[in-house]
Amino acid sequence: MLALWLAGLGPNLLLWGALGAVSVAGAALLLNLLPMLASYARQWQQMKDLPTLPGCYPLVGHALLMNPGGKEFFQQLICYTEEYRHLPLLKLWLGPVPILAIYNAENVEVILTSSRQIDKSYMYKFLEPWLGLGLLTSTGNKWRSRRKLLTPTFHFTILEDFLDVMNEQANVLVNKLEKHVNQEAFNCFFYITLCALDIICETAMGKNIGAQSNGDSEYVQAVYRMSDLVHRRMKMPWLWLDFLFLMHKAGWEHRRNLKILHNFTNTVISERAKELKRNEEHRSGDEDSSPSKNKRKAFLDLLLNVTDDEGNKLSHEEIREEVDTFMFEGHDTTAAAINWSLYLLGSYPEVQKQVDSELEEVFAGYKIVKGVQAIIVPYALHRDPRYFPNPEEFQPERFFPENLQGRHPYAYVPFSAGPRNCIGQRFAIMEEKVILSCILRHFWVESNQKREELGLAGELILRPTNGIWIKLTRRNADESSP
Repeated sequence: MLALWLAGLGPNLLLWGALGAVSVAGAALLLNLLPMLASYARQWQQMKDLPTLPGCYPLVGHALLMNPGGKEFFQQLICYTEEYRHLPLLKLWLGPVPILAIYNAENVEVILTSSRQIDKSYMYKFLEPWLGLGLLTSTGNKWRSRRKLLTPTFHFTILEDFLDVMNEQANVLVNKLEKHVNQEAFNCFFYITLCALDIICETAMGKNIGAQSNGDSEYVQAVYRMSDLVHRRMKMPWLWLDFLFLMHKAGWEHRRNLKILHNFTNTVISERAKELKRNEEHRSGDEDSSPSKNKRKAFLDLLLNVTDDEGNKLSHEEIREEVDTFMFEGHDTTAAAINWSLYLLGSYPEVQKQVDSELEEVFAGYKIVKGVQAIIVPYALHRDPRYFPNPEEFQPERFFPENLQGRHPYAYVPFSAGPRNCIGQRFAIMEEKVILSCILRHFWVESNQKREELGLAGELILRPTNGIWIKLTRRNADESSP
């Protein structure tokens, strides 16, 4: 009987033990959450006097009000900045994270000139699986040493070597645009983007992927899908925890695209490293041989050879971080700038024959607590009527040297400013000039879209969700195709 009683007691003991383990785990989780909740409640109380958006709820903040779509979310943000333009800043809560939207040049200057406040926002952590801790996402001593290491590779004399690539790809673009001459309006956005992608691939990695010839390539699609997934995750606090995100459909897609991107970059790096090693061995075995003058150096080549102050080279992982970073940053932004330039030039023919507003009074009287995320809103910053009267008018002469006198140096920061400014701004401007001049030497551009038809979307960059539709006519009627 005793044996039977003990046998029956066994499963109950196991159940009690399991329940006890769950209780202990729950208690441990609660103990870990309590300091976080206390910090959250303290920040909420300390910041209650700051101007904020309506519709804020505990823990989720304004997240329920934010539309996941880039177009709708961007329109929300712009409406808020216009409505609250009389205020120097605006507070909103993204889940439990407090965020300040900043669109006043004086306040922007304080942040961008700081050599101490160089940590990127919490939201940048969602780029780390893709970009690692490269120049965009790293901070502290790692960022400082990496910035110092890479800055010489963007010297203008080195960038001049990239001109041939830019010109070649710009001419490919012009040839593709030929079929639209004297035809109906068409969406040029993807044409420009694929051209910029070809340029960054060849200049960054020395790899011609032929994006302009094959816009459906797996790598091209993975770049754009990954950008969209990261941007959507940033606005959904319930997907911030990795284990929850990886169980979600978006997490599965994120993992699949990440594998495509990293496999491509890893393969290119390995092939390039082997090629450089073979070339080096060949030169050392033949004293009369010299590197081919026609062989272009890519950014990857410079990374494979660069050394720090101690003479150490970058590891494969560190090289991939920087290559992936420049692949991401180095084409989408310039493509968008070129597209917007075409739209404005096509909308203002009188300017085509001959390129924001700053915000309210200087920040004062508000106490900013430690740990607050600061977001600069360039779209609103660049339309401050104090510095740009009639900001929506296309007036390139605003930026003539004689018209810059007295303008606040931080009223217009297309490449950011201060110690974390864009390392590739010369590269970007050179590429934009090459492509635009190549197009405009051959064609006359006409834009038919109204401003409200563009569908502005503030995703990772500012995009027109409806594309940029233009008409082309040949600049000289008797001119043959380039």
